[in-house]
Amino acid sequence: MAKDESTESPSSTAEPKKPVDDLVTTQHSLTIDGRELKYTASTGRIVLRQEVLTDGKFDGHQPKAEVFLTAYTLDDADAADRPVTFAFNGGPGSSSIWLHLGLLGPRRVVSGDAGQLAPPPYGLVDNAETLLRHSDLVFIDPVSTGYSRAVEGEKPGEYHGFTRDLESVGEVIRLWTSRNGRWMSPKFLAGESYGTTRAAGLASHLQQRYGMYLNGVMLISAVLEFGTLDFTPGNDLPYTLFLPSYAAIAHYHGLVPDRSLDEVLADAERFAAGRYPNALAQGNRIPADYRAEVATRLAALTGLSEDYIDRVNLRIEHMRFFAELLRSRRQVVGRLDGRFVGWDADSGGEKQGNDPSFAAIIGPYTAALNHYVRMELGYQNDLPYEILNFEAAKNWSFKEFEGQQITVAEKLAEAMRANPHLKLHVASGHYDGATPYFATENTLARLQLPAELVANIETKYYAAGHMMYVHDESRLQQSEDLAAFVNSASNR
Repeated sequence: MAKDESTESPSSTAEPKKPVDDLVTTQHSLTIDGRELKYTASTGRIVLRQEVLTDGKFDGHQPKAEVFLTAYTLDDADAADRPVTFAFNGGPGSSSIWLHLGLLGPRRVVSGDAGQLAPPPYGLVDNAETLLRHSDLVFIDPVSTGYSRAVEGEKPGEYHGFTRDLESVGEVIRLWTSRNGRWMSPKFLAGESYGTTRAAGLASHLQQRYGMYLNGVMLISAVLEFGTLDFTPGNDLPYTLFLPSYAAIAHYHGLVPDRSLDEVLADAERFAAGRYPNALAQGNRIPADYRAEVATRLAALTGLSEDYIDRVNLRIEHMRFFAELLRSRRQVVGRLDGRFVGWDADSGGEKQGNDPSFAAIIGPYTAALNHYVRMELGYQNDLPYEILNFEAAKNWSFKEFEGQQITVAEKLAEAMRANPHLKLHVASGHYDGATPYFATENTLARLQLPAELVANIETKYYAAGHMMYVHDESRLQQSEDLAAFVNSASNR
């Protein structure tokens, strides 16, 4: 019987559609202090390709991933004089939504603050303090975050690791810089949380791989040495470095009364740098009276009872602290921001189950992004925008550091030694229980830099947490600080 050609299905051997860039360009304006700021937004995915060799033969530039970005460029600006900042968040596994809609971008979400949360459906307003006033902006979502994905046939897990992440984000930066004629522009990186790990690594990678030298790196809620944060057996360092943040959080909730925050922090820092680590180092050899003295001091600084501190052997783990501090009120405090409080299902739990500071912001930011990217930037994609990819974070590979501490401190110092004009801005929140400011200070103090390059580092502190910009007063000050840094480091 003859085949009915009209009813045949398409050949199963048909090649899949090749991925292509799908950037959408829109025009916008923002009025700041009576002055109109006209800018162009480019939103969408660009295809990352890799030179492939098979048996020593060149097989072309094969598509490997599609990376979502949003770029803002000021209209009618001189590209050679105009700085550009490449920004991303952390996780690992986080999209760039937080810096984009919380601090740097021309539009920002209205989420409220601790004790004054905004109700759904939230709001989106012009950001008069946007860094776009001083620098063009490119927000990058690493593979498996936002709308970024591996292409058909490729393994997304290959991008879920330290080196491949640097290479892919670095390639996005190179492509954008080349395609937009910005090699002669002052260039900056801005990273938050694990994004600071990425930024420090990228400062070195961009120099070594592409010869791209930066003007500055902005580290917001930094983690450069994971040993300062990891409460692992035998590592007493985090117990001491978290202490000033514990004290700040306890002070905020009224458990360290009759003293200013500055006084409490100074006291906690002295103790954390002196008698406390000395006591922990003695282990079981510590005299009973010394142990009792340390427990008393810790109780006075943290708001915890001496009995609890004695029972945990003078070692206060952070997730236990967040559950214990306000246990008498049947509340837990936030990890990302200790100013926030909430409830766990079990008020007697050993550790915090859910972070109330994260719960307070995930809803507003998610709603704002999904509205903004479609309705204002004109980009359509039916994929879910992955705010945080917990699976990627859980399986993140640090194989490069097997048998040693995970650290990018030397990579950052190496970049600064090679490029003595590279400036570093480091921002910390006093109520940050994820990347405590005293741990960051510990790392910065030990960077292998000549004395003349130490002056290239500036540090700023805010009365807020990990995302310090959710606190409006801190956001305003931080915006001003970042603008000053970019203008200074651009040599303008």
